[in-house]
Amino acid sequence: MIEVKLDEGDKLDWALKTFKKKVMKSGLLKELRKRRHYTKPSEAKAIKSAAARRRGKTKKPRPAA
Repeated sequence: MIEVKLDEGDKLDWALKTFKKKVMKSGLLKELRKRRHYTKPSEAKAIKSAAARRRGKTKKPRPAA
């Protein structure tokens, strides 16, 4: 659970900004978006392998002219 403790005189803008940072860092929104719709195991496997292919691509060096 994400908490932001406030003291007397703390600004609400600061608290909101801190809360947003903590939510993004925890990966809560990414997980929520991922679970929004059911994906079949075969689709999940295809998505995972496509991501691995994208990560594995490297730029080919240009031949010296």
